[in-house]
Amino acid sequence: MSLTRRHAARLLAAAVAPAWATGARATGSAPSFPERGQSLRLIVPFAAGGGVDSAARLLAEQLRRQHGLSVLVENKAGASGTLGGQAVRAAPADGTTLLFSAATHVMTRHVLASAPYDPQADFAPVARVGEAPLMLVVPPTQPQKTLAEVLAAIRRQPEGWTAAIPAAGAPSHLATLRLARQAGLGLTYVPYKGTQPAAMDVAGGHVQLLLDSMISLLPLVKGGRVRALAVTSKARSPLVPDVPTMAEAGAPGFTFESWYGVWAPRGTPAERIAGLNTAINAAGTELAKSGAWAALGISPVSESPEQFRQQIAAEVAEGVELLRAAGFRPE
Repeated sequence: MSLTRRHAARLLAAAVAPAWATGARATGSAPSFPERGQSLRLIVPFAAGGGVDSAARLLAEQLRRQHGLSVLVENKAGASGTLGGQAVRAAPADGTTLLFSAATHVMTRHVLASAPYDPQADFAPVARVGEAPLMLVVPPTQPQKTLAEVLAAIRRQPEGWTAAIPAAGAPSHLATLRLARQAGLGLTYVPYKGTQPAAMDVAGGHVQLLLDSMISLLPLVKGGRVRALAVTSKARSPLVPDVPTMAEAGAPGFTFESWYGVWAPRGTPAERIAGLNTAINAAGTELAKSGAWAALGISPVSESPEQFRQQIAAEVAEGVELLRAAGFRPE
């Protein structure tokens, strides 16, 4: 081989080697992002101390311990959860600023008349970290003691029954609409700004039904302020083993899970999304093993970004139909 041909061969090998090595890293080992020592911002669009915030802080701490990441949790509450969403949407699409929110996030465009963004188009799904059941509660003085008795009473006299809706488009809202449709109920819906005021009105007997986050309602149940009739998970929750599932209590086949997830700004490179997904799924697995997720009533979820995207699409499609059938109008 002549010197020129040898030189050309060496140049070709040098050009090909990095591409081969990159391919090997992509298929044969863990993604390089986020690297140990990486700083991330995890923005929570709700106030500190709530269920979403608690879950975000558990995840942030586990990412620090397990992957050596520096994760700053920032609460940006307001504007029906969109203030935090806007902060993430406007952030650089480099994977270092992430949104940690609940399923409520994906319905934003369909419940706000002037939504500042489209959750499906303007964000990149990273990971769905866990699911959590809802709980159906009634006033402690309610004469009906079981879900089956309540459903029968509503069918007999629907005008005497109202259901509290803590937030438009939230899992509590959609689950209530689905239950009404599935069980053939005629309910009057009363909107509230959050779980606490809705639960207080149920405790006082001003509203007859509330279907909302189990972990949020649990203190009121244990304190005797409201009475739990059922949980929406497929199996009973270890936190309230005496409370039956909806299927056991009189609503056959009814299940509904709220969930928590992580999103990045649209345009974040796919390899960075994949690396974050791997790190978050691994952290979630450890949180499940330690019992930290269970303490918040959360069951772990481990899936790819594409599976998360498909889950969102299916839930939005059902949610839009439930809202339309109920005559809901964005405000």
